[in-house]
Amino acid sequence: TSYRDIKVIDIAREAGTSPATFYQYFPDVEQAVLVLAEELATDAAYLGDIVRGDWRGDRGAQTARTIVESFLEYYDRHRAVFRVVDLATEEGDLRFKQLRTRALGGITDALCDVVRDFQHEGRLDRDVDSTATAFIMVAMLAHCAAHRYGFEFWGVRTATQVDTLSRILYWNVTGRKIKKPS
Repeated sequence: TSYRDIKVIDIAREAGTSPATFYQYFPDVEQAVLVLAEELATDAAYLGDIVRGDWRGDRGAQTARTIVESFLEYYDRHRAVFRVVDLATEEGDLRFKQLRTRALGGITDALCDVVRDFQHEGRLDRDVDSTATAFIMVAMLAHCAAHRYGFEFWGVRTATQVDTLSRILYWNVTGRKIKKPS
């Protein structure tokens, strides 16, 4: 069901309240969805803190894995809202586009900072574009999170997705491959 097909009476019934109560808080369904999208943006703040974790040695591989697992959990908590936000963004609704940008902006900025830190320390080539790296890594995470269950249908289990995403993220941020256990 498209969110545009949802009626106030449907929401009120699901919430165990009346349409009159709904209208006390929201003028229409779209405004209620915008409020949910605002929560999506606010709830993403912790992802940047995880990105700013320890990237040194073996701990870096664990940081990459924690980022991937946390992002997938975050996306799953907000899956329905993300679908609406993505659709509205594709249709050109700037309100939803701005909220999506805010939701993904913190993790993007943090990744950009970490890549720059590695460059300043001489641990990553200066010709690596930190902004492009951050944007592409976050786009990869968001796209894979959105299609995770489709991947499962084709036999790519979540554990394999996490391993692969973690390896790609670690390599792009640090310029090194994850060491295989001996």
